[in-house]
Amino acid sequence: MRIIAELPHPEFKISILNMNDKYIVKIEQGSLEQTYKIAGIDLLDGVNSIFEILDETFLKTVSARFTEMRKDWVDTYKRYNY
Repeated sequence: MRIIAELPHPEFKISILNMNDKYIVKIEQGSLEQTYKIAGIDLLDGVNSIFEILDETFLKTVSARFTEMRKDWVDTYKRYNY
């Protein structure tokens, strides 16, 4: 697995990796991570198609999901420690 691109974003670290004819989009925020796998055959223009897929609408849902993930983790941690 190797990193083939990184996209700048003010809230996340976005990395695009390539492994076994698949692209892996890894989006990180602090200690949380979301990963999406896309078969290379499903993309018309290779990695350039991924740049188009990662539009503002999608990234807003990613941000909301990070908020939910963080809340889930905090709630779980509190149950464990209290």
